Amino acid sequence: MPQRLKVLLLIPHLGGGGAEHVTALLAQNLSYERYDLHLGLVTRPALGADAFPPWVSVHALGASRVRTATIPLLWLILHLRPDVILSGMAHLNFLVLILRPFLPRATCVLARQNATISSALASGDLPTGTRWLYRTCYPRADRVICQTHAMAMDLMNELDMSERHVAVLSNPVDVERLRGAIPKARTHWSGPGPHLLAVGRLSREKGFDLLLKALSIVRLRFPQTDLVIAGAGPQHTALKAQSEALGLTAAVRFAGNVDRPEIFFPGASAFVLSSRHEGLPNALLEAAACGLPIVAVPSSGGVSDLLEHQCGTWLAKQITADALSATLQSALEELRPNQRFEHAFVEQFRIEPAIRAYEGLIDSVRKERIR
Repeated sequence: MPQRLKVLLLIPHLGGGGAEHVTALLAQNLSYERYDLHLGLVTRPALGADAFPPWVSVHALGASRVRTATIPLLWLILHLRPDVILSGMAHLNFLVLILRPFLPRATCVLARQNATISSALASGDLPTGTRWLYRTCYPRADRVICQTHAMAMDLMNELDMSERHVAVLSNPVDVERLRGAIPKARTHWSGPGPHLLAVGRLSREKGFDLLLKALSIVRLRFPQTDLVIAGAGPQHTALKAQSEALGLTAAVRFAGNVDRPEIFFPGASAFVLSSRHEGLPNALLEAAACGLPIVAVPSSGGVSDLLEHQCGTWLAKQITADALSATLQSALEELRPNQRFEHAFVEQFRIEPAIRAYEGLIDSVRKERIR
């Protein structure tokens, strides 16, 4: 039997958003017959590590922040000597690629990019010097993984990178598990609704401030509309204060960090994506897999390409509160209570082909490296 490739998957921690969720799905579903799988958690203890099968070795580095993890991360890599490293978030990608000259020469590095670079840089949300880090670090990767062709084209144009350095791989979505869980779930909503659901980190790029403004307008026409925001983050206090100032205290529930946001799918009238910039968020794909109506702003070319002219989706013309409120009102005027849609576009994200595509990339970059 051929020796298994040693693969090290890296994320900051197990809680939080789509990037962590995708990496967790990879750890759970990549072939243990072909790969010796290791999961590195950089900034928190290995809480939730029992969710992984026994063949996945979990390494908790316990750093306070990604940027303070240089020594323990380097030690882990030199100790494991992985054939392939797959890093799952931009700031962690930067650290791994800065360390690239000190890594074993045979080790391949895959960097998964989870936002459209031009939009992220233009937003003003990122620290000074981020553009330089992208331009300096990303060419050192064997491949940069994007979720859509629009993201890939944007990255190549923004960083002047060649097509051979970029791979487009769909996010894996466990469609069968999600759909199987819905009939057994109880509703987490009360009142007549409509009930709106949003999921994401409470940070500026997610645009929840725009969503709250939009909701205050929507309620003039649909006064019973309420909203659950599932997520945690640095803007929690500011968003709660904004909600109170807009008179939305009774209409908005901040649910905090929720491991399985799909618990809110039964009874939800629509899933709302309000992000100022995105790649292709898993939360949107999971909501679509369960048939929820989707209302979104054009957060990226990938989001627009996916949702435009699709049945059961409503795409705003701009990333503004006014445009979002108008689009929400259009959707709510058309929707029947608990209406669901097939959303055939989700089929391309099913977990089996998505995982096979990741395995194909891991194998191909490894072969390139050892030639």
